[in-house]
Amino acid sequence: MRSIQLLALFVLICLGSGCQSRQTKQEAAPTEPADKEAQQIVDKAIARHGGKRFENLQIAFDFRDRHYEASRQGGIYTYTRSFTDSTGQVKDVLTNDSFTRTINGQVQKLPDERVKAFTASVNSVIYFALLPFGLNDPAVKKELIGTTTIKNTPYAKIKITFTQEGGGTDFKDEFLYFINQQTNTLDYFGYTYATEGGGIRFREAINPREIKGIRFQDYVNYAPTDSLDFWQIEQQFSAGKLKEFSRIELQNIQVKNS
Repeated sequence: MRSIQLLALFVLICLGSGCQSRQTKQEAAPTEPADKEAQQIVDKAIARHGGKRFENLQIAFDFRDRHYEASRQGGIYTYTRSFTDSTGQVKDVLTNDSFTRTINGQVQKLPDERVKAFTASVNSVIYFALLPFGLNDPAVKKELIGTTTIKNTPYAKIKITFTQEGGGTDFKDEFLYFINQQTNTLDYFGYTYATEGGGIRFREAINPREIKGIRFQDYVNYAPTDSLDFWQIEQQFSAGKLKEFSRIELQNIQVKNS
């Protein structure tokens, strides 16, 4: 999804992968009636990928030479990112209501725009790593817009948008999630984004593995080679008209408890 600030994302979750950030407020409330069928499909996907284990967990993983940890207890979370660069040992800590960066143990005073960018980048990496968990955040609007077939497999096609309140800085972004009707797994998703001129991306899940009851996936990130109808993007993928843009690969995953 939001599975909630799914970056200023080009420093951000994928340094060029084009994905956007999601950080929604727990108190935000949907303003439109829920699509019950879409909700049921998303609920089954979340259950298949880990269900209630997402709500209380501690995980750690490496992504592009940076170390991430996420702790969730109900709606309370702490996300951290650690790495070393020319300034020294950097640690970012994001909670429900704060962001702190330290360098060599010293708290840094940052301008608001940097706080927003770093908040978005940390949140996005964790958000996408835990998909489809975030798709039940209060600001998420779901709509079943049909079914489709990808590689001879039937999929429910779920449109995801966000309310402005609680929907993060990129609440206008739109997503398509493709839920396998046979296995209830999230195998593909696509999204439009407006950051840095805007664009479209499509992701294919690869290398699924289950660790202590939570399903983790890597992704091949595709970009269009020409203009296309985003709402039919899976057809362009099936026709081989998308090019590989990057890969999203999580390494050294640890689930400390769930």
